[in-house]
Amino acid sequence: MEFGIHLPQYGRAADADAIREAAQQAEALGFHDVWVSDHIGVPERATVSAYLYEPLVTLTWAAAVTTRVRLGTSVLVVPYRHPMHLAKELASLDRLSGGRLVVGVGPGWLPEEFEALGVPFNERGRRTDEGIAALRACWDQRVVDFVGETVRIQGMRVEPRPGRRIPIWVGGVSGRAIRRAVDVGDGWHAIGLGPADLRPLIAAVRHERPGDDFTVSLRVTWDGLVSDLDKHRQELDEYRAAGVQHIMAAPTQSDRDGWMRSVERLAQLFELGR
Repeated sequence: MEFGIHLPQYGRAADADAIREAAQQAEALGFHDVWVSDHIGVPERATVSAYLYEPLVTLTWAAAVTTRVRLGTSVLVVPYRHPMHLAKELASLDRLSGGRLVVGVGPGWLPEEFEALGVPFNERGRRTDEGIAALRACWDQRVVDFVGETVRIQGMRVEPRPGRRIPIWVGGVSGRAIRRAVDVGDGWHAIGLGPADLRPLIAAVRHERPGDDFTVSLRVTWDGLVSDLDKHRQELDEYRAAGVQHIMAAPTQSDRDGWMRSVERLAQLFELGR
């Protein structure tokens, strides 16, 4: 099993120094990847933090101060961005980081955010499907020829193209999200499910995608200072048995020192460096 850690990208813990130090700490402790979330704007009374550094800028900042650790999005809301622009950003980041990017994607869930961006909320699934296909077209075709219901890119060169196949992990736990992951993804990035709930879903996914080219990942909200680590240690064994290959933990600390200490405890829980 591999382990990732969320960067202090949001809330009161987030600033340039904290993100830099957390990325370097994660690499030094032996985490396999560092992760960011995605919101462009949130309603005034939303339950998620409005203070959130832009995800791809944040990963570029982290990439510049590390050499090994992978860089992931959990998850990038595809309908918020034109696929050609997004393809350029992601390919550039992957090239500049030496091929370290993992793109977690999803359709989004916050209606007010879609409205503010002028994107129809009821089209988010279709726009996600077409966006993923358009990303691949931009990355794979020297001259892009892609026509869909919501995206049309014809006769365009979008370079630099990545020097490898950038893995796309499809996020979400709905039936549609899992279907999307199986059909077009390189992995499934589940969010917040316990071992008992995951087990039958992973079995169904593996029935259709049994190969090593497909990764089962899980995002959990675990904090090394406040979570029940003994409980999580037992859950880790259950997640392994269920077929989870990768876990990304998101701490809840609101200051830099607490965040760093939390990550150190999580590294011990995951037995990194042994």
